[in-house]
Amino acid sequence: MENHFNKPMFHSDELKEKVIVVTGGGSGLGKSMTRYFLKLGAKVVISSRNIDKLKATASELEKETGGKVLPVQCDVRDYEQVEKMVANTIAAFGKVDGLVNNAAGNFISPTERLSAHAFDTIIDIVLKGSKNCTLALGKHWIDIKQKSATVLNIVTTYAFTGSAYVVPSATAKAGVLAMTRSLAVEWAKYGIRMNAVAPGPFPTKGAWDRLLPGDLKEKFDVTKKVPLRRVGDHQELANLAAYLMSDFSAYINGEVITIDGGEWLQGAGEFNMLEKIPPELWDMLEAMIKGKGK
Repeated sequence: MENHFNKPMFHSDELKEKVIVVTGGGSGLGKSMTRYFLKLGAKVVISSRNIDKLKATASELEKETGGKVLPVQCDVRDYEQVEKMVANTIAAFGKVDGLVNNAAGNFISPTERLSAHAFDTIIDIVLKGSKNCTLALGKHWIDIKQKSATVLNIVTTYAFTGSAYVVPSATAKAGVLAMTRSLAVEWAKYGIRMNAVAPGPFPTKGAWDRLLPGDLKEKFDVTKKVPLRRVGDHQELANLAAYLMSDFSAYINGEVITIDGGEWLQGAGEFNMLEKIPPELWDMLEAMIKGKGK
């Protein structure tokens, strides 16, 4: 049977007339989600600090999908810039229906090697940036009494497990997850849904080159850590994101959905390393155990 995991889940106008803001939308997973949102009828605002990259992405995706993309230069760490991004979105499209907090940064490093500034940089982009965008749009939606809106936060599995060597990112993502769950309760009365997605390994050119430069990607084969023995396909994440941004998920609120092929569970189970025992050794162990039983 043919595997369809890398195929689009929706095929028509499931996001028609929706206006969605995607931070960090110029490349990587943000670009993949934007592409699929456009194919489903949404209008999308993409933001980052690099306006040239945004313009190139907008032009590429408009030609590919026939949709409408508004590139807006914005440093999510600066609340005034975020407010201007919201204003530009409303000026262009008249409304905003959804926000995907995707902008991120990360370092792989022993924590004691990081400067306070390096630690702050990740906290500011991930946690402060997500807070700024959520607060600016949340205030707007509440002020105009918009009946429904959706925020999707892209976190990680180590937002709830923690992880050595990416402590600033783990700290920031954990904060974003706590904000997701907290506001899901507080803002539901305003028609605002809050959810999160925790992706496992989904290779992206920029992020993976920074995290694992040179030949490190070959030495650290992440597929060995995933029970399904593969990395994620961008379309799989885009499918999930589109569902959570659509009206089909209207009863899902305050949830974090893990999409990692079982990676974090493989690392969490105390005896999971026993998968390396070959069948013939299991036969010997079983015989020994039965022998002792007699």
